[in-house]
Amino acid sequence: MKTIDVKGTARKDLKKSAVKALRRAGQVPCVIYGNGSENIHFTVDEKELKNLVYTPNVYLVNLDVEGKVSQAVMREIQFHPVTDKVLHIDFYAVDAAKPIAIDVPVTISGNSEGVRAGGKLHILNRKVKVSALPEDLPDTLPVDITSLALGKTITAGDLSFDKVNIITPKTTIICTVKMTRAAVASTEVTAATAPADAAASAPAAEEKKK
Repeated sequence: MKTIDVKGTARKDLKKSAVKALRRAGQVPCVIYGNGSENIHFTVDEKELKNLVYTPNVYLVNLDVEGKVSQAVMREIQFHPVTDKVLHIDFYAVDAAKPIAIDVPVTISGNSEGVRAGGKLHILNRKVKVSALPEDLPDTLPVDITSLALGKTITAGDLSFDKVNIITPKTTIICTVKMTRAAVASTEVTAATAPADAAASAPAAEEKKK
């Protein structure tokens, strides 16, 4: 999985008034915890979080808090309900020897059989939660939909990847191809012409017998 470097500044004053002052100064309050380590409260320049937060990609984060470097993943992020600005981020410390759970983006590839027949592809879940060692975490989970027919679905239970355990419930639908009016019309035309074709071929068969 891709990594990204983020620098932070330690903070000790955890009062609400101090937090508000930090946000006004363009700083985002953060905390890193997990794997038996003590909680570390720090701030990150709001601009430095742009490539980490506002992207579909998922990263392992190399956090440098005044010289103390830890590898982590984002566990929870809070946004302002109106401005959508980042208010707070929780980071979870990563141990290279232990599996971690994280949401990984799904990448769809292939020209679906059902779409070619007139159906419409619906992607219901663009991320899947997986568990793996940090070194085995993939950037994306490729899903080939070439053989996906009309009315069929691909679920989390259909996915399988080396060294990666799928945590998302097996019944969770990743994508499906639904019937459209065009597909229905095509099916009806095929059904209507089939008997006529059969009837037309019957006399020809009789002629050959004579």
